[in-house]
Amino acid sequence: MGAKIMGLLPSGPECRVGGEVNNSVLLGFSNKGHDGFLGNSVLGEWCNLGADTNNSNLKNTYGEVHAFSYATGKEEPTGLQFCGLIMGDHSKSGINTMFNTGAVVGVAANVFGSGFPPKHIPSFSWGGAEGGAVHAMDKALETGASRHGAAARAFDRCGRGGVAPCIRKRARSAGHSSLIDLARPLH
Repeated sequence: MGAKIMGLLPSGPECRVGGEVNNSVLLGFSNKGHDGFLGNSVLGEWCNLGADTNNSNLKNTYGEVHAFSYATGKEEPTGLQFCGLIMGDHSKSGINTMFNTGAVVGVAANVFGSGFPPKHIPSFSWGGAEGGAVHAMDKALETGASRHGAAARAFDRCGRGGVAPCIRKRARSAGHSSLIDLARPLH
C-alpha cells in the first residue's frame, strides 16, 4: 500500500497500513489504508481511518500533551511530549478528518466533517467539529455485524453487557495497562 513507516508499528491480524505511520499501535482488523499521518497513536480493533486522515502528535510549544481521562472526566497531563490519537474499537473517521494532539475517541464513534473535531469524542458519537448526535447502539452493532460477522457478534455480546468492562478486560489481558483508563465510564 506504499506505507512510510517510522519507528515501531505493532499491529494485529488483518490490518491495512498506508500513508505515513510513526510509533503507533493498530489492534486487529483496523485499517489506515490511505495517505495521511498517524503518529504516536493507538487504534482499537476494527477501526477505519478515511483517506487523508491526519493527527497531530506534538504540540507547537513542544510541551506536555493533555488528554481526556475517563477516570476524572476531564483533560489530564499525560507525561508525554508525543501523543497522537487514541481510538476505541469499531470507530471510524471520514475523508480528510483532522485530529488534534492527544485526541481521544470512544467506542463505535463515526467522526467526519470539516475542521478539527473536539479532542474528546464520546463513544457512539456521530459527527465532528460542527456538532453531532449519538449513534444508536443497535445501529452501531448493525454496522459491525454487516462488516465483520463473528467478530461483530462478540462485540454485540460485549455491548449488551457494557462495552467498558470488555475493553478493560481485553486491555489487562493484553498487558496494555495504559489503555485501562480509557475504558472507564464517567460517573
